[in-house]
Amino acid sequence: MSPPHIALAVLVAAVWGVNFVVVEIGLGHFPPLLFSALRFLVAALPAVFFVGRPKVALRWIVAVGLVLGVGKFGALFIGMQAGMPAGLSSLVLQVQAVFTALTAALVLGERPGRVRVIGMGVALAGIAVAAVDEGASGPVLGFVLVVAAAVFWGISNVVTRKAAPPDALNFMVWACAVPVLPLLLLSLLFEGPAADLRALRSLDWSGAGAIAYVAWASTIFGFVSWSFLLRKYDASAVAPFSLLVPVFGMSSAALLLGEGVSPLRWVAAALLVGGVAVTSLAGVRRPRRPRSRPRAEAPPLPPLPRPSPPRAAAADGPWPESAAPEAPLPVDASASRTPSTASRPSRPG
Repeated sequence: MSPPHIALAVLVAAVWGVNFVVVEIGLGHFPPLLFSALRFLVAALPAVFFVGRPKVALRWIVAVGLVLGVGKFGALFIGMQAGMPAGLSSLVLQVQAVFTALTAALVLGERPGRVRVIGMGVALAGIAVAAVDEGASGPVLGFVLVVAAAVFWGISNVVTRKAAPPDALNFMVWACAVPVLPLLLLSLLFEGPAADLRALRSLDWSGAGAIAYVAWASTIFGFVSWSFLLRKYDASAVAPFSLLVPVFGMSSAALLLGEGVSPLRWVAAALLVGGVAVTSLAGVRRPRRPRSRPRAEAPPLPPLPRPSPPRAAAADGPWPESAAPEAPLPVDASASRTPSTASRPSRPG
């Protein structure tokens, strides 16, 4: 990768890592489902009027919009609202690489190799250690919801791969338009109209800035830049930079929100990041194509009669093996004998 593109990959990881701190700030102003709906509303409008018509089938846009927008971000925001720390959320969410591999194995038939299976096991061990640490000091429900958000993210990755959008910006903008109405309806149903109106009436620069950051910086800039790098370079060259997301997430949460990191959480971070690294970089064995049935061959033709080899002069050397005669030709010994000088009759007188 060129230095400018390396800087872009690091910048995207930093934007996504700091995004968890911004989400924590935004949840102080809005209920989680309303905040998620506003995020996608601002990301989709007015961009849908400038990116053109969708360039993939509508079913793929609706599927990604529901799974990623409603499933992933709805579960993530509710989990963080329930008490899941921002830094730990940025770490646990990276287990999406494991769920992406598992979903691809079930849906696309990709068979993970032995090294990749080991990496997934190490990452899941890190999740278990983080669960023990969070269970001793925080709400378990928030932890479970963030893990569920990682599951939804893995599913959306496979759906996006199946859709294969030719224009990442066009696809992301239209996918952002899908979850707005479902999230608003869920917010009115579970969070209540009174809470939503109170949050909107008390909107200030801090809340507006949080919406703008998660909509434009994290969603539009982040995903479009990442898709650009994946189109230009191999995934094995780009994927390792995603491991910087929890580094920026945990460090920014410690600096800006004062979140502490326990020794057990450092162990979980080491296991999770190491397992995700192996899972992301290890190869995948493609499923073998079923062998086609051999075509019925025509019966072999009877062998042609073997022609008699032509005679050749002695100067031509020995016969080739493929044309050697079955029996030696008869040779007249008297004709082939060269008369010697002694046998010649003497000239008279």
